[in-house]
Amino acid sequence: MPSLKDLKNRIASVKATQKITKAMKMVAAAKLRRAQEAAEAARPYSQRMAAVLANIAQAVGADDSAPRLMTGTGRDDTHLLIVCTAERGLCGGFNSQIARFARDHVRKLLAQGKTVKIICVGKKGFDILRREFASLIIDRIDLREVKKIGFENADRIGHKVIELFEKGEFDVCTLFYSEFKSVISQIPTAQQLVPATAGDVAVETSGASAIYEYEPDAAAILSDLIPRNISVQIFRALLENVAGEMGAKMSAMDNATRNAGEMINKLTLNYNRQRQAQITKELIEIISGAEAL
Repeated sequence: MPSLKDLKNRIASVKATQKITKAMKMVAAAKLRRAQEAAEAARPYSQRMAAVLANIAQAVGADDSAPRLMTGTGRDDTHLLIVCTAERGLCGGFNSQIARFARDHVRKLLAQGKTVKIICVGKKGFDILRREFASLIIDRIDLREVKKIGFENADRIGHKVIELFEKGEFDVCTLFYSEFKSVISQIPTAQQLVPATAGDVAVETSGASAIYEYEPDAAAILSDLIPRNISVQIFRALLENVAGEMGAKMSAMDNATRNAGEMINKLTLNYNRQRQAQITKELIEIISGAEAL
C-alpha cells in the first residue's frame, strides 16, 4: 500500500498533468475555429475546380490531344500513394485511422501484384507506415516548421507528383487524408489525382445543353488546369487534416482532463481514508497507553 507521501505526490502530479491537458484543449479549440473556416472555405473552390475539369474533359473525350495526366499511361501497374497525416500526436486515433486506411489499400494492391510507392506527408503517418512498408516509402514531406499551411506547400507536393509522373515512376496516384465533419467525426478519405477524374462531381447537365468554344483549345486548357487541380486538391486535403487534427486533439484533451479529474477524486478519497485510518490508529494507541497507566 502506498504511503501518504506517495499518494500526495501522485495527486500533485495528476493535477499538474490536468492543467497541461486543459491548456492544450483550450489551444486546440482556438486553433480549430480558424482551421475549420479555412477548410470550409477551400471546399467550394476545389469542388468547382473539379466540376470545370469534368466539363472540359467531357468535351475533349478520348481525343489523342488530351494531356497524359488526364488519360493516364494506359497501365495500372504502379501506384503512388500520398498519405497525409499530422506532424504531432496527442490527437486520439486521428493519425492511426488515416494510416490504417492507407495500409489496407497498400495490402490490397500488393495482393493484386501491383507495385506501390508511398509519399508520407507528416511525421506520424511515416512512423506508422515504415514499420511494415519502409521499403515502399520513396519520400517524406516534413511540415513541422510550417506554422500555417499555405498553397505553396501543396504546390510543391503537386509539382513533385507531376515530375514523378513525367519520369514514368507511376501510373495511378491516390491521395489519402481525413475529411473534417465535426469535432468528433473525421472520415479517412481516398481521392484519385492521376489520371484526373471528376470523382463524385456531377457534370452540369441542367437546362439546355450549351456549346462552348475554347480559346486556346480544350486540350491546352486541360494541360494547365490539371496540374493546378492536383495542387488545389492536395491543398484542400492539408486544410482538412489541420481542422481534423485540431478537432481530434480538442476531444482527446477534453477526455484526458476529465479522466485526470476522476483519478484525482479517487486518489484523494484513498488518501483521506488512509490518513483517517492512521489518525484512528494513533488515537487508539494513545488511549490504550493512558488506560495502562
